[in-house]
Amino acid sequence: MTEKEKCAKGLLYNPNYDQELTAERIAVKDLCLEYNQLKNSDAQGRMLLIKKIIGKTKENICIEPSFWCDYGYNIEVGENFYANHNLVILDCAKVIFGDNVFIGPNCSFYTANHPIDVKPRNEGLESAHPIKVGDNVWFGGNVTVLPGISIGNNSVIGAGSVVTKDIPDNVVAVGNPCKVVKSIINEN
Repeated sequence: MTEKEKCAKGLLYNPNYDQELTAERIAVKDLCLEYNQLKNSDAQGRMLLIKKIIGKTKENICIEPSFWCDYGYNIEVGENFYANHNLVILDCAKVIFGDNVFIGPNCSFYTANHPIDVKPRNEGLESAHPIKVGDNVWFGGNVTVLPGISIGNNSVIGAGSVVTKDIPDNVVAVGNPCKVVKSIINEN
């Protein structure tokens, strides 16, 4: 089994010396650098390049520079997606965002996980666990979402939160670790 196949199955794998994974990371980071250097006035160029970087997108998306990811092809964003400056997505596994997702500045989504045991960690082994974000979710600035997390529809994650456990639909959650502080009642 290749390192990429191990990664896709959520098994421990070594991305550091695998030629295929290394080449993919280098290629997408070159594209991210190019994207981050485009003028904001070049809206068409930015849209074409971000759609080349990200695996699957809908039409109405905006990601402010700077933006960095590991592979790009594992990222899916829905319609009406907006991310403010300094978005980092370590997409060793799938990272899926629903429609109407708004992300504040300096947010990070990490699918990579490293062993607690020092021996395999020092060997460079890691595993990857997907992140799924529902529709109509808002992230305040400086939020970090850890591997394997799901965030429900219509929820708000407060600024500075570190999301270590799944968040249900229709709640406001904040803190480190992030916890639900109230339910959202839709009055429409």
